[in-house]
Amino acid sequence: MRLERAVNEADKLDLVDPESLRRALDGYLGMSGVRTLRTMLDRHTFRLSDSDLEILFRPLALAGGFPLPLTRHRVLGHEVDFWFPDHDLVVETDGLRYHRTPAQQARAARRDQKHTAAGLRVLRFTHWQIAHAPNEVTDVLRRIRRLS
Repeated sequence: MRLERAVNEADKLDLVDPESLRRALDGYLGMSGVRTLRTMLDRHTFRLSDSDLEILFRPLALAGGFPLPLTRHRVLGHEVDFWFPDHDLVVETDGLRYHRTPAQQARAARRDQKHTAAGLRVLRFTHWQIAHAPNEVTDVLRRIRRLS
């Protein structure tokens, strides 16, 4: 997870993007760590994330029966944490950094209402649920998946 966190941070700071990094690795084949980094950057599995919480959520989505979601995707004009287009499902992971104040919570509620009014399903999971009650999260996801 530290390696994935470092790549995500480098992308946020515009130091490197995953595609350029993937191409640059071709010149270092056989060197220590390159295989691990190439595997992590695989186009079919790597997703940019804004937080460790988002990185922790992805395996829970897979365990809940969903494919890897789109991340940092815009849905109805809002960037969402996770978008499962085949299931009309938006999932938000709420860490305290972006959901601490009443104003932040009100913005999130309005965004959820807009998505719900458009016929999308919206799930919100807290940091505590994802980090400390992952079985609770996967159980909810499995139930939602069965409704799809």
